[in-house]
Amino acid sequence: MKDSNFHRYLEEINEKFEGWDFSSIYDTGRIQNSLLSWSYGSKVISAMQGATAILDMGTGGGEFLSLLKGYYPPTVYATEGYKPNVPIAKRKLEPLGVKVYEVIDDEHLPFPDNHFDLIINRHESYSVRELKRIIKTNGIFITQQVGGWDCKELNDWFGFAVNSEFKEWNLQSALKNFSIDQWEILEQREEFPTQRFYDLGAVLFYLKAIPWQIPDFSVEKYQDALYRLYQHLEEVGYLDATQSRFYMKVKCK
Repeated sequence: MKDSNFHRYLEEINEKFEGWDFSSIYDTGRIQNSLLSWSYGSKVISAMQGATAILDMGTGGGEFLSLLKGYYPPTVYATEGYKPNVPIAKRKLEPLGVKVYEVIDDEHLPFPDNHFDLIINRHESYSVRELKRIIKTNGIFITQQVGGWDCKELNDWFGFAVNSEFKEWNLQSALKNFSIDQWEILEQREEFPTQRFYDLGAVLFYLKAIPWQIPDFSVEKYQDALYRLYQHLEEVGYLDATQSRFYMKVKCK
């Protein structure tokens, strides 16, 4: 019979998660990440100096952008494609003067041509063609992306293959989309830090927040695999997964 602690952890799948707020799990140390050699936040703050109009693509619940309010230029916009996040982002950002737009796809953004001198994007999809349309000449695009093999160890544990659509998504494939006649690559880095999970509840929180990791995940379907993982975590104390992160800063010619 599976013990009571295991079932207590399973109940964490029902805890509320909204916006893009991982503080309850990271701030308590239940998940920890090894360090990258760059800081997306520092890169963005530096690029905001002298900007007049910026766009934050995929703002989530506005958590990151709201922290930068002391650096805002005169015009700040944000987009979000996940419908439940849109009202959360509006409540957080619009009192700060940020206009939030819900978007349906990357190819049709609700902005005029040559509008932004800085576009930022953290872990969000984008269309290079649409970026080119809405960014000014000499405008800067900064993005941090998640590679296609991110946390593959979780997929291995649950016997679920890595999504074939994103297998080839990495720094080199992303760079190929920015033609040298239209863009100048200013900075680029790619690294594979470790993400360490310390208990089963932390894994469940992550899989709920990142549903595309195991798209068919449910406690009922994977209960046996979850119990094996619970036993591993109780014995070893942690599970390590390899993240995939890359960063680019490009300038529109």
